[in-house]
Amino acid sequence: MLTIFYDGYCPLCTAEMDTLRSLDTHKKLQLEDIHASNFQERFPHIDPVAADKLLHGQLENGQIIKGLDVTCLAWKLVGKHKWMQTLRWPVIRIFADWGYHFFARYRHQISSFVTGKPRCEPCQKNHCDL
Repeated sequence: MLTIFYDGYCPLCTAEMDTLRSLDTHKKLQLEDIHASNFQERFPHIDPVAADKLLHGQLENGQIIKGLDVTCLAWKLVGKHKWMQTLRWPVIRIFADWGYHFFARYRHQISSFVTGKPRCEPCQKNHCDL
């Protein structure tokens, strides 16, 4: 089981989580929006500000993982995009992580360019029309 703490106000992030949710036939993922009203009560050990800057995940043993480690493991658990595992190879990892950090920092601007929506409205965050 992998718990993913994601930005539910980001249309691209929400679209990816919706896709993962639909592919997770063996229920190996738990997807948690860091903007949910009861998030801090349910996950007091996760800093939502830090999780908003960089994707956070938690393994069953409680270990926190971040960034592409979360993304690559999530896709591995649903049995898709096997090529993504190459992003964790030693030399490639350095450049892939740099690219991911860039994406994470500018995801709202990238989302605006790609979808025309920089951020989902709170009342619409689970109903993005991408």
